[in-house]
Amino acid sequence: MSRIRMQTAKRGAENLTFQDAFKEFTLDAAARGLSPKTLRTYDNHFHCISRHFNVNECLSALTRSNLNEMVVSMRKSGLSSNSISSYTRVVATFLNWCQRQDYCHLEMPTYKGEETIKETYTDEELRRLLKPPADTCRFSVYRTWVIINFLLNSGCRAATVRNILVGDVDLEQQQVFFRHTKNRKVQVIPLCSQMKKILQEYMKIRGGEDADYLFCDEFGNQFSENGLRLLQTRNYYRPARCCGGIQAVFGRYTRKV
Repeated sequence: MSRIRMQTAKRGAENLTFQDAFKEFTLDAAARGLSPKTLRTYDNHFHCISRHFNVNECLSALTRSNLNEMVVSMRKSGLSSNSISSYTRVVATFLNWCQRQDYCHLEMPTYKGEETIKETYTDEELRRLLKPPADTCRFSVYRTWVIINFLLNSGCRAATVRNILVGDVDLEQQQVFFRHTKNRKVQVIPLCSQMKKILQEYMKIRGGEDADYLFCDEFGNQFSENGLRLLQTRNYYRPARCCGGIQAVFGRYTRKV
């Protein structure tokens, strides 16, 4: 009599669809404490993946050929190499999770498309971006100018900027604490002497308590998630609009900092 061997997948997994497994994957990610932004990225990427792949297919029937056909479909649709790479990385993360759950043992091959290099700022664009606004400008214009200088000094992410508190800035030691970071670890970032002067003047005008947000709207409230992004479509800071909008600054691609 032959030896009884364990099955390579969990009982019942043969009827589990890609879509249902992905729901379990995102639920598990939420339970492990992944950030809401990461969870939204998973959901948005899944929506795009579903346009190029039958997500109602059973995982047990999924083959390497199906994954290759998905990538080819993305390429034919005109998606950039960076976008395809981002989508396939999420699929790879999902399939790695499926392996740990014994749902399937398929791996997503690494996509090696041509990387799109973002254009950096010219010296003239930087000069326009960093030119101080008029003394008679609105607070929103002045604050946007300060944010641009801060971004070029620190290179931090938009979410980090939104969550800096007044008390996180230590002008005496010329440093600022980043408490909201991608890896959730507190970072201490030095400030150059010019940035210290800019923040010193800004904080006199902004006022507020240590627990208030450093970069706020005109009423002292925290920016919404879309708040900074929307600045590029408004007349808050014309030099930023001429250089592609303030959102372009968040790309952190520049020749000089």
